Parts: sequence; structure tokens; C-alpha cells
Amino acid sequence: MKNTVCILFLSLLFVSCQQKINPSAISKINGYWEIEKVVFEEGEDKNYTVNESYDYFEIDANNNGFRKKVMPQLDGTFVVNDTQENLKIRFANDKVFFDYNTPYAKWSEELIAVSEEKLVFKNTEDKEYHYKKATPINILGDGKKTK
Repeated sequence: MKNTVCILFLSLLFVSCQQKINPSAISKINGYWEIEKVVFEEGEDKNYTVNESYDYFEIDANNNGFRKKVMPQLDGTFVVNDTQENLKIRFANDKVFFDYNTPYAKWSEELIAVSEEKLVFKNTEDKEYHYKKATPINILGDGKKTK
């Protein structure tokens, strides 16, 4: 009985500590994000030290938008193609979901955390994707500002 009470207390503590995401925080997602790591259900981490592509999110005031892969270039620009994943943001039971669709598939991810610098999603396989805000690379030193 004592163990059951302890487990119940710890479960409630864990649930109460989760970040509640306000609709106003969604605008922080717009822009370029670089994957840092994936945390698997078993607790293993896969760290990404170098990324050949970033995720670019663009979400409007109606919570519709898209995500696409972009490839950073050495001069601070990005190579972009026409492939994108359309998305709609859904709020349900104090949680935020990104509902994606392409001509080939539909899926959802739960938004776990968002700030100016960090972004965390969880998919249906309980994998957590941790992102950091990306900035353009400019190692050419040509003095030009990148956008």
C-alpha cells in the first residue's frame, strides 16, 4: 500500500511539472530549427553533432502552416526545394498536437516544450525530438549579413 501511494504521488508530481503550452507560444516556432538529439522510449539518446539539413517552420495566425527541410550553405543561404509537409495545430486536453499531411501520409506529433531557443516534439512511437534554434552558417567572412 505504501509503494502504491509513493508511485501515485510521483506520477502526479511528474504530470504537474509538465510545461503547459499557451497558444501565444506557437509563434516562437517560426523559423529554422536544428535537431540536437532523439530520445528513445527506452531512454537512449542519439545525439546529432552535425546536420546537413534543418527544419523550417512557418505557421500563420490561424495555426496552419508547413514544415520543410532546408540545407544550410557556407555563405549563410539555404537550399530549398518545393517539398513540404502541411500542418495544422490542434489543442486538445491541455496538449498541443501538430497534425501533418502530405500526398503520401498523415501523422501527428505532440508538442512537449517550446521556447525561443528549444523545441521538443514527441511522436506516436514515444520518441522525443529535441531541436535548437538554428542560425545561418557564414564561414566565408565576406562581411555580408545573412537573413
